[in-house]
Amino acid sequence: MTLAATDRVLADVLGPRAGTALRVKQVALVVLGIAVLAVAAKIRVPMWPVPITMGTFAVLSIGAAYGARLGLATIIGYLLVGALGFDVFAGSSAEMAGIEYMMGGTGGYLVGYVMATLALGTLAARGWDRSFAKMALAMVIGNALIYAPGLLWLGQLYGWDKPILQWGLTPFLLGDVIKLALAAVLLPALWSLVGRARG
Repeated sequence: MTLAATDRVLADVLGPRAGTALRVKQVALVVLGIAVLAVAAKIRVPMWPVPITMGTFAVLSIGAAYGARLGLATIIGYLLVGALGFDVFAGSSAEMAGIEYMMGGTGGYLVGYVMATLALGTLAARGWDRSFAKMALAMVIGNALIYAPGLLWLGQLYGWDKPILQWGLTPFLLGDVIKLALAAVLLPALWSLVGRARG
């Protein structure tokens, strides 16, 4: 399938597609996306060995559903809200927020959020969000793009003699597999619903 045949993401096919109404829709989606990211970051589902947080699931799903440009605007907006000191990150709090929090151990992962959003949006525009297998692979790529700068920053911040992988990778892999499977089912299912609604 060529790019020309699948260059639309879910956000493109729902609601207005041109003019002022399109701009209003895009602004509304950005605001909604920031709110979803903030809420998802605070969700913790009990799981062994650590609770599952839904922040990365929201980041990757929004990237795929919104596309690269709208997804980037959303994730940048989310980071700006956090930089202003609002408690929107998984580990932030009233006492520890804003730039100070972002420059701590989470900083690299936040950079990864931007990279992963762009990647998921680009892959979704190529139709990867319309099949389970491709969406699962896209999620693996997105997770890798989050972990790479996250782990590099942890190593730079705390020293490579520390157990960086045990701190920032291995405890979260089981939860990531579950979130990967969920997104790989959800996005193609949404496309199927859109297709039936238009049929």
